[in-house]
Amino acid sequence: MAEHRSMQRGALLDAARSLLSEGGTDALTFPALAERTGLARSSVYEYFRSRGAVVEELCEVDIPVWAAEVQAAMEREATPEAKVEAYVRTQLALVGDRRHRAVVAISASELDASAREKIRAAHGGLVTVVVDALEGMGHDRPRLAAMLLQGVVDAAVRRIELGAAEDPQAIIDATVAMALGGVRG
Repeated sequence: MAEHRSMQRGALLDAARSLLSEGGTDALTFPALAERTGLARSSVYEYFRSRGAVVEELCEVDIPVWAAEVQAAMEREATPEAKVEAYVRTQLALVGDRRHRAVVAISASELDASAREKIRAAHGGLVTVVVDALEGMGHDRPRLAAMLLQGVVDAAVRRIELGAAEDPQAIIDATVAMALGGVRG
């Protein structure tokens, strides 16, 4: 029974990712989740009490996986500068991933305080993976530099997501150049 519930919950989260990446937060409704999974709408409420609860669980599941991918890319690099570059490039390469599109859609939505706090905490975990590299580059305030660096990455993510006139690779390269120029300070 527990395995069945776990599989159903996973199917609901997968459907939520698809809905968010295809149509943004407006597309994430319980009737749509029920339709995508073949469950009765009332069954969806057995797994999640609200849309915010779906969002919270997506963040709890997906952001750490995304952060682990970024961290793994950084660990493959030898120098602090190469680690910072991997931090930026990996995040921007993940823009096309539907987990990322779901997180972007989630972040743009109106959520309750609990969901917003979980997103903030998960994002904070992502920022911490680059602090050591920034310390290795000699920053006296590496946490602040990491937060500012993430702001540059977030701006590039939005630019790519908007389908800006620039080629996504040009945005990625410009972001890397700006980030490395800025963190070298």
